[in-house]
Amino acid sequence: MNIKEFIKRNDTQNQFEVLKNSFSQVEKAWSNKINLGNIEGAKINSVLIAGLGGSAIGGDLLLNLFESELKIPVTVIRNYFLPTYINESTLVIAVSYSGDTEETISALKQSINSNCKIICISSGGKIEKISREKNLNYISIPPGFQPRYALWIIFFTLLKIFHLLNLIPDLDNFVLKITDLLKRKAAEYSANNNRAAALAEMILGYIPVIYSAAGYSTALGIRFKTQINENSKMHAFQNNIPAMNHNEIIGWETHTSSRAEFIVINLLDDSYSDRIKKRFLITSELISQSGTQIINLESDEKEFRIRMIDLLYLCDWISYYLGVLGNYDPSSIENIKYLKKNLAEN
Repeated sequence: MNIKEFIKRNDTQNQFEVLKNSFSQVEKAWSNKINLGNIEGAKINSVLIAGLGGSAIGGDLLLNLFESELKIPVTVIRNYFLPTYINESTLVIAVSYSGDTEETISALKQSINSNCKIICISSGGKIEKISREKNLNYISIPPGFQPRYALWIIFFTLLKIFHLLNLIPDLDNFVLKITDLLKRKAAEYSANNNRAAALAEMILGYIPVIYSAAGYSTALGIRFKTQINENSKMHAFQNNIPAMNHNEIIGWETHTSSRAEFIVINLLDDSYSDRIKKRFLITSELISQSGTQIINLESDEKEFRIRMIDLLYLCDWISYYLGVLGNYDPSSIENIKYLKKNLAEN
């Protein structure tokens, strides 16, 4: 298989190069000068990160990686509305890469009316306009990406905000390690006959069912699922252990090898508790009895946070290769465009 031919034929917007250069987004985000004005040093009792799609996953990832460091509640909101408890001590971070996400704009307006502390992140659009009009704290990020391909800009901008507000500790060493990791893995996954492309070949033709561990790799599972949806134009499903052990596991009782349309992908890590590891093992044994193929993905990096980023980046590449090998353009999102067009007409 010559993967380069599939890329040349199907990748019309050269997302291959965007993926390869993910490390540069980290560098740009971390070097960006951010002024948080009166929010620095202010009393904050909770943080809400309002966003959808690729603009929200950075918040999920932050929670998975740094929840043990956080001393106040942080919640990711994917909706038009914020909780009723918000007040002047609530920090709302409105994230919309395009700046035109209607759900995020609605949540932003509610936060303004509730006198919350507000930080807006976008590459322009209505979010920027509202920020300028209302004199809100606004962070401009580079335009030109599809939102899901701008994860690193968004995630590291969020990290920098949390660091500046003393909500998480010094991160310079972490940023250097991630930059190095992304450079190394970009060289590996962009070569011919690489691991990510080989895994995509194994998955092609099946519906992926992704299992992650609650509190550890939930963000990775969600990210992988949604990247497969958008990049590969495929259905994919995701759940967490232990939650799926209390309901979804029963669905595998009636699944047989004659209906082998699914392939299970376990996102594993050595840091999982012994009980979670045992649950993955027993669950995989039960699923294997149905004849369903299982792929275990695990990183061999030394630190938990680096391993999670390593796995996330691998899964991004897998979803990209699934798209081009399936003869789909990873940039195309026709159903989303159709939905937005029809929403705008009402």
